[in-house]
Amino acid sequence: MTVERWERRSEVPLILLALAFLVAYAWPVLDPQLDADVLGFLRVLTWAVWVAFAADLLVRLVLAENRRRYALHHWYDVALVALPLLRPLRLLRLLALVRMFDRSAASSVAGRVLVYVAGAATLAVGLGALAVLDAEGKASGANITTFGDALWWATATVTTVGYGDHFPVTTEGRFVAVVLMVLGISVVGAVTASVASWILAHAAAERAEQ
Repeated sequence: MTVERWERRSEVPLILLALAFLVAYAWPVLDPQLDADVLGFLRVLTWAVWVAFAADLLVRLVLAENRRRYALHHWYDVALVALPLLRPLRLLRLLALVRMFDRSAASSVAGRVLVYVAGAATLAVGLGALAVLDAEGKASGANITTFGDALWWATATVTTVGYGDHFPVTTEGRFVAVVLMVLGISVVGAVTASVASWILAHAAAERAEQ
């Protein structure tokens, strides 16, 4: 079996595991008064998902023809497995859903841009809101203390509006902010470039018809 075949076969199970991790991660953040037994189960679930992703990475490294090159090319997977503190970022595997949606998206540039931007922006806002609430919720002097506050802040940050009425005060929260800022700039840049490309292609087609 090749590494490409393994990746195709494991894509859906990994997405389902990431969704399970999302539930296990988000539930205690949204409900700090969660029962101790349920909290313990969710913690076990998060580590079980981590083990599954570690096993997946190991299999891919074994199947890869050049393991060093594969590891360097997929450095983010290696980092997320090697650094358990970053395990919430493993939810970024949910971006694979965007590729699946693309199969049913319109063949036009506008259709693909709409799918990618909507999917990436939605995931970024939702996951960013959870991450910043997890970091800021119980911090001293924090002004992001509810999911509504976190969702508003994440939306303003991703869209690069930045009202400034809510802002992170912890190191972890500011790290989340930096990630969202980079994603926001990337999304805006992708939309601008795609629209410009579509306009130029449309103009060229009109000139060709004349």
